[in-house]
Amino acid sequence: MTAASAPIEIAQLRKVFRQTTSGQSITAIDHLSLRIEPGELIAIVGKTGCGKSTLFDLLIGLEHPTAGSITIGGKTPYDDFNAFRGKIATIFQQDRLFPWRSALDNVKLPLELIGIADDVQQERALTWLKRLGLEKFANAYPRELSGGMRQRVAIARAFAVQPEILLADESFSALDEVTANELRKTFVDLAREFKSTAILITHQLEEAMAVGDRIVVFGKSATLLADVRMSDWDRADYPLLREAIQNTLQANVPDARLRR
Repeated sequence: MTAASAPIEIAQLRKVFRQTTSGQSITAIDHLSLRIEPGELIAIVGKTGCGKSTLFDLLIGLEHPTAGSITIGGKTPYDDFNAFRGKIATIFQQDRLFPWRSALDNVKLPLELIGIADDVQQERALTWLKRLGLEKFANAYPRELSGGMRQRVAIARAFAVQPEILLADESFSALDEVTANELRKTFVDLAREFKSTAILITHQLEEAMAVGDRIVVFGKSATLLADVRMSDWDRADYPLLREAIQNTLQANVPDARLRR
């Protein structure tokens, strides 16, 4: 079973960090269980410091859990790191482009790392720059591009590897609202087109409601406060949904109105 056809199974996940200076322990994630189906678009919302980014670090194999597990097709991204090379891509809040590489070469970078042939790298990178409206800027360097254009390059870089799982960590929050809306729609449309499983971290409830098939609400230490399926809600009830999620985030307890 490939990552594309397998659910992401998060079971009793726990991550504890120990501060080296004080020796105190910080529980970033405390017994989180969550299942994400193939092809779903999940929006995760929660206050700063609730464990959202720690979950991403575990999903891309940068951290090991203290307890519990994340499994995808019988493998774990932190123990089977090489099995997920080229299958998971992340778009960060900052574009993280290398300033000494052109837009084209930045898009080619992950293809180089997974050993794609040079001619395929070139063709695929150019194709994605064209799809993101940047074909005329293929040879431009990041300093020559606007913030929105740099984030387009980052999106092209992520999709160029043809990932089965896409992670977006506050990817549009640093942009003006018009550009953010445009790139948010592009991200969703591409994820749908390629049937990628996509997880978006956001502080913006409106963004979560616009993007997600589901909205997952985290409390402190990634406590699962709500798991809302947007298909269960009529558009006329969105104001009620928005209010209930806001109340859940503020009170750090589930709002009864979210139970459907």
